[in-house]
Amino acid sequence: METLRARIPLLRERMRECTLCPRECRVDRLGGRTGFCGLGAGAVLARALPHFGEEPPISGTAGAGALFLASCNLRCPFCQNYRISRERMGETVDREALAGRMLELALRGCHNIELVTPTPQLPAVLESFLAACEWGLNLPLVYNCGGYEKADVIGLLDGIVDVWLPDFKYGSEGDAVACAAPADYPQRALEAIGEMIRQTGERLRTAGGIARRGVIIRHLVLPGRVRNSLETVRLIAERLSRKVPLSLMSQYTPVPAVAGDPLLGRRVTREEYEAVVDGALELGFENLFIQEVDERNLAPDFDREEPFRWDPGPGSGRG
Repeated sequence: METLRARIPLLRERMRECTLCPRECRVDRLGGRTGFCGLGAGAVLARALPHFGEEPPISGTAGAGALFLASCNLRCPFCQNYRISRERMGETVDREALAGRMLELALRGCHNIELVTPTPQLPAVLESFLAACEWGLNLPLVYNCGGYEKADVIGLLDGIVDVWLPDFKYGSEGDAVACAAPADYPQRALEAIGEMIRQTGERLRTAGGIARRGVIIRHLVLPGRVRNSLETVRLIAERLSRKVPLSLMSQYTPVPAVAGDPLLGRRVTREEYEAVVDGALELGFENLFIQEVDERNLAPDFDREEPFRWDPGPGSGRG
């Protein structure tokens, strides 16, 4: 906990001219101004629940203790969590209230505390995590993010985060820009995920089948963009590691914002997805999580008490 106590003030000071993420808005969020994320200095929570839709070492049998946090530093038009990420749905929670949600998840038997898109509100969330630890919380901390991160901020979380769960969305500047992301997304993701691997190693360490330390890199296969997926897995193989677990997700579901798009308005085909899986195997990845190509609507509905009523999750290991 001493590391956590020491790092929180350093992260909070970055909000004075905000440089928590690569956007570097440099607005005084401690003084009430807002930047790209639209958030102030506090925490905004959309939902806290046991989540069974993650990779098996994350969800296990009792669920990940997921805290879905409002906003995001990306604006992916196809985001399935758009109510949270784009519309910033959620309630402002203070230090004690958010710590209490973490403890409730622990009491419900969750295997970990999973922070979903925490970077824009990182200092406040970690303050609550510290309070929960002081009150007896003793679970691994999972950091679920979109991959557009600053390596030096990730470096400040060394010794705090146990399991990293980053996306690696785009393998080229062109694909990033075509999907409304910053052109420097691939380089930022390489730097940040490289730092994550440096901290926890290439291999995922588990106990009883549950992740305790390590990295799982996620990549969502997009319809009509197999080339982007193949370039992404090539970058991971050549610049990061073939030993790090790679989760290839087929669950893309069109949302209203892209319903009319000729590519993003449809589902991924089995042929597209299998081409990416085959490409990863040819590159020599040792640990793959794969999914069936599912025709159901797999987008969560955060207006419901249980947003993820469709089940189960990203699939089983292969490779």
